[in-house]
Amino acid sequence: MPETSNHYICKVTTQSFDSYQGDHLRLCIATFFILMRMKSFNKSLWVILWLFIAIKAQAQESVTLRQLLQRVSQTAPSLQTDSAAIVIKQAQAIETRHNWLPSLKLNYQTDIGTNNNDAGPYFGFGIIPSSSRGVRTNSNTQLASTNIGVAALDWEIYNFGAYEAQNRVAKSDVEVQQHRFTQSKYQLQAFTIGNYFQLVRLMDCMAIQVRNIQRNEEIKRSIESLTKSGVRAGVDTSMAEAELSKARLNYIELLNQSKQVQLNLAAISNLSYEHIIPDTSAVTRLTNNSPHDHLNAADTTNHPLINYYKSIYQNSLKRENLIKKSYSPKILLEGAVWGRGASIDANDHFNSLSDGFNLNRTNYLLGLAISYNIFDISKRKLRLSTQKMISQYSQRKLQEETQLLSTDNGQANLALNTAIQRLKEIPNQLKAANAAYLQKLSLYKNGLTDIIELNIALNILYRAETDYVNAKYSYVSALFQKAIAENQVNTVLNLLN
Repeated sequence: MPETSNHYICKVTTQSFDSYQGDHLRLCIATFFILMRMKSFNKSLWVILWLFIAIKAQAQESVTLRQLLQRVSQTAPSLQTDSAAIVIKQAQAIETRHNWLPSLKLNYQTDIGTNNNDAGPYFGFGIIPSSSRGVRTNSNTQLASTNIGVAALDWEIYNFGAYEAQNRVAKSDVEVQQHRFTQSKYQLQAFTIGNYFQLVRLMDCMAIQVRNIQRNEEIKRSIESLTKSGVRAGVDTSMAEAELSKARLNYIELLNQSKQVQLNLAAISNLSYEHIIPDTSAVTRLTNNSPHDHLNAADTTNHPLINYYKSIYQNSLKRENLIKKSYSPKILLEGAVWGRGASIDANDHFNSLSDGFNLNRTNYLLGLAISYNIFDISKRKLRLSTQKMISQYSQRKLQEETQLLSTDNGQANLALNTAIQRLKEIPNQLKAANAAYLQKLSLYKNGLTDIIELNIALNILYRAETDYVNAKYSYVSALFQKAIAENQVNTVLNLLN
């Protein structure tokens, strides 16, 4: 297809979709014709396939920022993991609340063996069987049968606040995990917002690059016409072709960058990257409505990025209290009921083994005990000293994060003021650059200037258009940086409705 025909189709096609939300589609069509100029059959086939996929994707509505944020909050893998961690901490807290329950053990055994004893004390190891009765003058290896059933109660009924301290720490652990989830969600929200408007910026730059390609093609056609008539030298054609090729390569690079950003957003939203088409009018609405005037005083008291570190510090203080309480004395209620039988009677006669399977003695025992380890004093002091250092670290970390947030807010205010001033001035630059280009183009067509001067004017216009897009992006970026630092993201998002 002749080049002039390609240009005509591209121009008519892009104009045909002006009444639709067609920025993305126009860029797709422009990409097709740009890559077609590379005269590569294989690449052209690939682009045709990609073009139809893109047109199909465009049939869907663009994704608004609020919709994308809602999707991320529901499906982001990292948030799913943090949410599961909260459930684990809640289960551990329930487990801790049941530590006060007593220990009631039921035991029963029946045995056959010898019954000999000897005088002298020993330390029990927990596995030495009891052989009670008086010491005989002679050893007797005749078998005897015995049985015993025991119900033993061991209940730590009071430990001077240790149970309550354990429950407070467990509850604090849940709060830390909840604040961590909120912090992760807030940071992910900031990441999503940044990438969303970065994608808008790239698409605006791609639209500018399409216009730049069209201007270069117009210049090239003019040069070819003037060259055929002998007004211009052939070298101008080569220079125009080089500028046109450079513009196409820039467009391809912008297209690649936009796909990378779409992939980043797809990874956290569980959407196909082709379906992540931003609402390009969002930036215009923000720059026109002066949302910075709607931001109230900073809300740092309940800031998600600060509350997490506050909860860690409070958790460490509660652990200090737990250490103090865990080494306190313990008051225990002890009780036991047991029955016992043996084939040996009171006169030391070894009767039938079957006689040993009956319970012929019953006893009970109830007692109140206090337990305290004197050497726990030194252990308590060492553990408490370590925990206090952890608390100091947590407190300093909280102070550090608060200071960083304040610094971010100051930088955002500075960047916002600069962006506002830039937005006020850039229209003058854009207007002058456009007028200069049109004048140079007219002079060149009439043979009153050279290709170098025309390319300079074209580059100035391209830079002015790009500066305008970057200025709008800088404004929106600084605006949300300030909103994030001041915990007012929802206030700005409400302005997009």
